Amino acid sequence: MKKLFHNYYFSTLLFYLTILLLGFIIKDPYVITILIFAGLNALSALGLSLLMGLAGQISLGQNGFYGLGAYLSAIFALNYQIPVSLAVLLSALISSFLAIFLAIPALRLRGHYLAVATLGFGEIVYLLLNEWGPGGPSGFGNIPKLSIGGLVLEDPLSYLVLTWTIFCLFFLLLQNLSRSTFGKTLHALHSSEVALRTLGINILSLKLKIFIFSAFLTALSGALYAHFITFLSPANFSVFYSVLLLMMVMLGGIHTLWGAPLGALFITLLPEVLRPFKEYDVLIYGFILTISLIFFRKGIFQALEKGIKYVLSFRS
Repeated sequence: MKKLFHNYYFSTLLFYLTILLLGFIIKDPYVITILIFAGLNALSALGLSLLMGLAGQISLGQNGFYGLGAYLSAIFALNYQIPVSLAVLLSALISSFLAIFLAIPALRLRGHYLAVATLGFGEIVYLLLNEWGPGGPSGFGNIPKLSIGGLVLEDPLSYLVLTWTIFCLFFLLLQNLSRSTFGKTLHALHSSEVALRTLGINILSLKLKIFIFSAFLTALSGALYAHFITFLSPANFSVFYSVLLLMMVMLGGIHTLWGAPLGALFITLLPEVLRPFKEYDVLIYGFILTISLIFFRKGIFQALEKGIKYVLSFRS
């Protein structure tokens, strides 16, 4: 059993089936919608987890890529009648290409300087969407639903399956990447850039690759969001979204890719659980987040891992 727990293929499959099982058992459209949002957030947080946890680079501009992915995909499908599935892919690719122009100057910075530079990018994109985006501050709708091979995903349950399937595929890809030579190089980048430079490794090129892939995942999440909601407003792509992703990664566990889905589920589901408390929900929400950061400094994943190991060792 311990070997199965450490096998990331098995643990990912178990996690994936648990999410889908919840959707099929509950069958409440509202709960399924919340789980879809959690999956989209997990996909965005996965890109940030890769960037921060593995490569040690801080970004507060993920809201910019999220917004670009959403708006570009909606415009391609609505105004140019490009098939929705192709529009989603195109928007993610274009957004990741645009990330190059931010990454080349910004990644020469470190620490909080890099965070401020990316924060500025996210704010610029937000202002552009607000001023020049379709519909302006009011936003626009009638965005077509996602369709695959002529099959339109009208049912929230089908979108739940798609969202978490996409997440788990990229999650497994990054799990493999983190264990490869390239992944070990990223861990070394997090620890010491100077050591890598002495080995003749191009640091900027390494950072650039990770930054672009992180932008791709976030833009892909934004595009999927656009065709699920079918209405976009700039208010959904403010810097608050970047802060939210940062909280997800920190709470879930910054040093493991598992921090992305666990943190996304925790942050997305918590406000819904606290709804019955009405005017006190924000106060309780902040209190829980503070307590979580104090007692789970290395993230929810490590706390769960220790708990499972303890139970398995006790039973054996």
